[in-house]
Amino acid sequence: MKQIILLLTLIAFSTLATANVEDETTVTDVEAKYSNNTEIEATDKLKQSFNMGFSTTTGNTETLNLNAKYDLSFITEGYDNNPLKIAFDTSAFLTENNNTRSNEEYLANFGLEQIITDGWLGYTGISWLKNPDFRNYENKVGIGIGIGKELLNNGKHSFTVKLGTSYNVEDYANHQETEEFAALNEYISYNNQLNQVSKLYLKMGAMQNFDDMSRDYEVMGIAGLNLAVAENINLTLEGEVTYDNTPAIGFEKSDTKTIVRLGYHF
Repeated sequence: MKQIILLLTLIAFSTLATANVEDETTVTDVEAKYSNNTEIEATDKLKQSFNMGFSTTTGNTETLNLNAKYDLSFITEGYDNNPLKIAFDTSAFLTENNNTRSNEEYLANFGLEQIITDGWLGYTGISWLKNPDFRNYENKVGIGIGIGKELLNNGKHSFTVKLGTSYNVEDYANHQETEEFAALNEYISYNNQLNQVSKLYLKMGAMQNFDDMSRDYEVMGIAGLNLAVAENINLTLEGEVTYDNTPAIGFEKSDTKTIVRLGYHF
């Protein structure tokens, strides 16, 4: 039964946000975690990208990591002939010194977003996370569902909000007892297409455990800049801050990542 729950939980913490403000849609790490999706461009044709780069971390670890990421997305016909967006991404962070790996983090997200009408949408998704050194998760799985609305999209600026619930399983790398709980999830995103080759994005998500909302909560924020440096090649600069008010025993509440990566899109 537990394996079934974990598998189900592997289809939910993801949601899509507009990336290239006119005709692309992305899913981001924050989105994946708190509204249900990841960092992906969605069109009526299959879009894929490979990304490689480096990241530095502070908080529970102080390291320089190799970062790799793959994502895909596409749009098909869904409810009432409205667009249905489908997205998947997976990424890895790791450090290796003297043939010993440390600060490993692996993440996978799958999400569906159904456009309804007048900017309204519904979503569902699943996410999986493993980072025993960084935040003590041997396996962290979340399944989510919710609604959202694009409040603004004028071709240059876009602003989207999402609200939903999720079921979460947190299996720790140490002897701490596994936790299973339902949570309230919120997500907001802002995108600014600065010019034809550069885009600024800001994303923030939060989760509160229904059993103790005032104490057991976490918040994540991302600010990034995406630049086109050649045909089908983008440079991404990104900063990420995570705050967990009830972290695993022996771990810090705050963590940060600074990421630089090149991506090839096709």
